[in-house]
Amino acid sequence: MTGTPDHPGPQPPTTTPENPRDLVGIGIGPFNLSLAALAHPLTELDTAFYEQRPDFHWHPGLLIDGATLQVPFLADLVTLADPTSPWTFLNYLRTRERLFPFYFAERFHIQRAEYDAYCRWVSENLPALHFGHQIDAVRWNPERDLFEVDYTQLDTEGEAEALGRTHTRNIALGIGTAPYIPDPLKPLAEAPTVPVIHSADYLDHRELLRTADHVTVIGSGQSGAEIFLDLLRTRPAGREKIHWLARTEAFAPMEYSKLGLEHFTPDYTRYFHALPEAVRDGLVPHQWQLHKGIDTDTITAIHDELYRRTLHGGWPDAVLTPGVSVRTAGRVATTRVELHLEHLQQGTRSRLTTDAVVLATGYRERPLDQLLAGLDPYIRKDSSARPRIDDQYRLVLDPSVTGSVYVQNAERHTHGVGTPDLGLAAWRSATILNSLTGRNPYPQPQRTAFTSFGLQTPDRPTNTTARIGEQRTNLVRLKT
Repeated sequence: MTGTPDHPGPQPPTTTPENPRDLVGIGIGPFNLSLAALAHPLTELDTAFYEQRPDFHWHPGLLIDGATLQVPFLADLVTLADPTSPWTFLNYLRTRERLFPFYFAERFHIQRAEYDAYCRWVSENLPALHFGHQIDAVRWNPERDLFEVDYTQLDTEGEAEALGRTHTRNIALGIGTAPYIPDPLKPLAEAPTVPVIHSADYLDHRELLRTADHVTVIGSGQSGAEIFLDLLRTRPAGREKIHWLARTEAFAPMEYSKLGLEHFTPDYTRYFHALPEAVRDGLVPHQWQLHKGIDTDTITAIHDELYRRTLHGGWPDAVLTPGVSVRTAGRVATTRVELHLEHLQQGTRSRLTTDAVVLATGYRERPLDQLLAGLDPYIRKDSSARPRIDDQYRLVLDPSVTGSVYVQNAERHTHGVGTPDLGLAAWRSATILNSLTGRNPYPQPQRTAFTSFGLQTPDRPTNTTARIGEQRTNLVRLKT
């Protein structure tokens, strides 16, 4: 293959109960895009994926020049499940005649902007994707043994244009995460005249932040570090006027040792899933450095920039303080913000007045309650009222429901720290498709880590049908 894969034209977004789809995907981020790409060559599958936005964009507010992914380029949409797929990052480079420049660049970690461009290339060429479609409701029809999915088709301005309904045997939820704003700052962030923004919108406000007299960045993860560095580089030496605050005890590096990275393998995912619920809940908060730390290159660049500013005497007017929480916040006049701070170890309190605040406070899984309200009577939940999710990434439903609802990036409580990691996207998509078809179009390795995480290691499932006590999969009827 020498270019973009051939494909038929776009599929109609609506179906009839007599001719339902095999799979409907809700949301088109990297994870459902991976699922769509791996489903594409499986000609026996009738799939469609819906997304409210008009086109694909991956964290556009954080595509800072030079910012890279924290996973290697092999963690694209498909390679770790099928390196021969036409939807690999390397084939994307070939279609752009950039393969040799990439080879000589010797970059294992690509820039975020390049990953976004690669995903957009895939999204523009897969026929089963329907952008500009807002999903309104999901129901189970017990008389037809099908899911009904209602949607609103949107015009280019985001206004309702038409209503529709599609029918499907199975669903894949990939609705992503939402920016998290701490409660003390929510009233300020929602006020249009107050310069308090989430890092997800950083580039939209970058010029305003650069001209602000004093800026405060809150959050110790990778996004906070990149934004602090980006702002620091543009501010005059000796008059930087920038604070960087974090709740964590240190501006800590991300765990990136070879054996530490094995927490992002299928082996660890299976081990974690087999643990008791209480043990899983206790583990997750203590594993923050596996995914919320800062890569060492960024830490080094920050220190180098600060050090450079001491070469001619004096110290930069930059304050970096970990171990701090924001108790409350309020406006000063109409455009300034006063933060009420508490140091967690010292037990001391102080106030900080600033002209702008950037909240690099991360993301939270979007709640499924509203979207799946029509399925709520069928969903089995754990002791914390969270959906139970089996090892095939299916919601555990009442046995009367013969279809499956697969979830992507909504299962950290059952599958662990690797849930939002791009490196597990292709493997999870392959797991879903193997389960959906009842066969193994994507054979998976029996072992993926040198570490044995327990004395008794959970066996990898030898078949894709549900075990006793779980709902059975509505297996696709294979075409002959």
